[in-house]
Amino acid sequence: MIRRWASRVLIGALAFYLLVLGGLFLFGRALIYHPDPAVIAAGANDPATIEDIRIETPDGQSLRAWWMAPAPGQPVFLYFDGNGGRLHLQGYRFARVAAQGAGMLAVAYRGYSGSTGSPTEAALHADARVAYDWLRSRVAPERIVLHGFSLGTGVATRLASEVPSRAVILEAPYTAIVDIAAANARLVPVRQIMRDQFLSRDWIGAARAPVLIVHGDADEVIPFAHGERMFALAREPKRFVRIPGGRHSTLVADGLYDHVWTFLGMAPEEAGDGQ
Repeated sequence: MIRRWASRVLIGALAFYLLVLGGLFLFGRALIYHPDPAVIAAGANDPATIEDIRIETPDGQSLRAWWMAPAPGQPVFLYFDGNGGRLHLQGYRFARVAAQGAGMLAVAYRGYSGSTGSPTEAALHADARVAYDWLRSRVAPERIVLHGFSLGTGVATRLASEVPSRAVILEAPYTAIVDIAAANARLVPVRQIMRDQFLSRDWIGAARAPVLIVHGDADEVIPFAHGERMFALAREPKRFVRIPGGRHSTLVADGLYDHVWTFLGMAPEEAGDGQ
């Protein structure tokens, strides 16, 4: 009787475990992407030079983007946001960039902020290349700065391994999304079942442009050690900036762009914890 009961419990537990694995395989992308399709225009406090544009993809999707042209000869940031990013929340970044006379193109991922389609890793990488080509038709590659935040660091890193650019800015990067998932679900074989893994650690060594990595040592989403590891894997020239007390979403307020301008040679050296 006890043996039969134990056998049923074991079979039930195994069935539940397999159900969890199947659910993660089928619906795991919902844990990575948090799209909001709402189309919200730039506000009165955002730079007036922002243009709301559309970029069409080869597979028939339409990506919404905000575009701000640079002053003559100034760099242009190609910006990739985090998993919960929204175009209408990026006005403060555009303002920082506009104050320096630089330009910026921020593309909404599929399913985000009015872009069509649904996000997947393959789609994000393909769309990043489309956005780069759109920008490349307007400015030379030596003026393009690839900038990724959080989820977007994987997009920027993969793109940097494939195309020329002036610099690469990685804000709160990860070695791989699957590494974070594996650390938080040790009893689940996530490396075998996770479809979108974003293996930044495998691509960063192929990025030939100078790399700036900025990470807060109090990051509650992506452990600080991920930024350190990415720095170790990157080629020279490179710079790592540690933001004491910086959290995942506070780096802009903590002085990120001061370090960016210094790295690009556009401002006097600013105090910071660098290495």
